[in-house]
Amino acid sequence: MGKRLEVFKHAPEAYKGFTAVKHYVQTCGLPAELVELVYLRVSQINNCAFCIDMHTRDLLNQGVRIDKVALVQVWEEAAALFSDKERAALAWAESVTRVAQTNVPDSDYQKAIAVLSEKELADVTVAVSLMNAFNRFGVAMRMMPAALVM
Repeated sequence: MGKRLEVFKHAPEAYKGFTAVKHYVQTCGLPAELVELVYLRVSQINNCAFCIDMHTRDLLNQGVRIDKVALVQVWEEAAALFSDKERAALAWAESVTRVAQTNVPDSDYQKAIAVLSEKELADVTVAVSLMNAFNRFGVAMRMMPAALVM
């Protein structure tokens, strides 16, 4: 099945809201690499080809080693490649993204808040929520990854 409609072309005011949140995440103080790792992991869980492609390219363009990018999906097994904050953010991202299955238990919150400050955890949660929303657009509208358009 091919690409469907462009949601934000038909809902430009909504697009402004999403871009405002994206700008917030980019300027909130979280390291760009951590944000992109979270975006990539959320997109992997949601099977959003467009976003997986985009965030993989973004990480590589930031100079992140291919080894680390390739192992985001199995970050727990490759834990040595990720900082404590990255591991905490990735675990939190997984729990929040799978909210219907996990109900985001207190144990996941306690693990995250033990490593991340309250502001960092709030900002990671905003980033996770934003990417989950973008993934819904990408999957529902069959947005084409750059690898298929090039």
